[in-house]
Amino acid sequence: MAHSFICDPKTAVVETTKGKIHGYVYDGIHMFKGIPYAKAKRFHAPEPMDAWDGVLETTNYGFVCPLLDFESKPMGELAVPHRFWVMNENCQNLNVWTPACDNKKRPVMVWLHGGGFEAGSAIEQIAYEGENMTKLGDVVLVSVNHRLNILGYFDMSAYGSEYANSGNAGTDDIVAALQWVHDNIEAFGGDRDNVVVFGQSGGGMKVTTLLQTPAADGLVAKGIVMSGVIASEQADQTGSGEELVKAVMNELNISTAKELEDVPYAQFAAAYKKIRPAMQAEGKYVGCAPQPNAYYAGEPLSNGFRRETASVPLMIGSVFGEFASFAPNRYDRASMSAEDGWNTIKEVMGEDAVTELKPLFDAAYPERNPVDLLNLDFMMRLPKQQYIRMRSEINPNTYSYLFNMDMPMEGGKTPWHCVDIPFFFHNTELVPVTQVEGVTEKLEEEIFESTIAFARTGNPNNAKLDTWKASTADNEHTMVLGPSSGVRTNFDRELIPAIAKHMGPVFERMMKAASGKIQH
Repeated sequence: MAHSFICDPKTAVVETTKGKIHGYVYDGIHMFKGIPYAKAKRFHAPEPMDAWDGVLETTNYGFVCPLLDFESKPMGELAVPHRFWVMNENCQNLNVWTPACDNKKRPVMVWLHGGGFEAGSAIEQIAYEGENMTKLGDVVLVSVNHRLNILGYFDMSAYGSEYANSGNAGTDDIVAALQWVHDNIEAFGGDRDNVVVFGQSGGGMKVTTLLQTPAADGLVAKGIVMSGVIASEQADQTGSGEELVKAVMNELNISTAKELEDVPYAQFAAAYKKIRPAMQAEGKYVGCAPQPNAYYAGEPLSNGFRRETASVPLMIGSVFGEFASFAPNRYDRASMSAEDGWNTIKEVMGEDAVTELKPLFDAAYPERNPVDLLNLDFMMRLPKQQYIRMRSEINPNTYSYLFNMDMPMEGGKTPWHCVDIPFFFHNTELVPVTQVEGVTEKLEEEIFESTIAFARTGNPNNAKLDTWKASTADNEHTMVLGPSSGVRTNFDRELIPAIAKHMGPVFERMMKAASGKIQH
């Protein structure tokens, strides 16, 4: 197949509010990379960029936020292909893919990357590439870099009003990026009144965090939360960061908080990582996650939903196996009978577990071997069930899904955290492990068409799938996406709490076995 490429002084030039930028065109898609949307001093709120003269070249990805941890040897790349980039604190930049810089007013998809609030980047996963989504969906795609970890979520408020929201600086960056989208995206062929914020894992958490952040009101029309709802006790960092700041200062042998602004990041990170474990064990504030305050209302499962967001439709989903599927396969599932599967569950969890779980699992997953209970996610599915019940009470457009396609790895493996991302971006061709003959292409079309339909209308229904009802407080209508996709109502409402009860210690052992294989 022949490809086309154009990069000349007159093509892909756009006037933004701060000056002109220049990108390039590849196979008809206009691409702009590393566009600065704000600037910021360490621990301070982002500020508008200064205007520039001439034309700013935006053909290279911009800096990504420095990481706290950087593996010396890549691991797990077959399951979740990654790439790494140049790190710098000046990471407030974004990327845009668009079919044309015209006045068509297409839906705008703003991608927020995973990695919790601590790691990741806008280009980290190969599946984040935007050409296919833009071309096949006729949408404008934006991906955002922002401050993370101790640069984005480190509460210094006890040391002066200039640091009042340092505990949420990363979220403040995202709001600044959304403001840039609002002010500029129509020049790229997008509709500033139809901005769909979507993200997976930490990116999904960022979507739910934005809905709890008044500064984002009016900047988000719709949201897609992929594997991004977690238990209340894991979601936020509460309390004051004063003790943490003092401990880091002592470790660095400095006497004023102001000096922390200029400490080289590597030294800052090393000091933080040294004192963090003990403070974390004592349940104290350690940063690296949003902090409830005047800026951020706190996660909604324990703080309640902000009524101001009641009109924002949501698609909320998770994956059958999530993190449990990273554990090495211990059983030959292909040759195992259902009876063998239940005997295995009995050996691992006990007879009482089999008695309680068997009728629930057989009803929820008649197509699966019972041994798959060992990989069934409850860490995200359980709070997601609660989130959907509560959200449905204030919003009639809350749609639930579950990704339920096994992958051709280790003789057949339940789907893991992140493996659904290529399907949403229509990028399965870039991730070899997603290839299942006769299934992948069909499922990719179902998921992609649902995503684009939701972006356009706030409703994911499309010709590729049967009717997908919005959930209510009483009935969660979950679109189970797999070889035979379809809606199942309240199908795992009792199963998930039951598996959570029986799998606790087993799950801890499995995660130790999966050490080094887990990717975000």
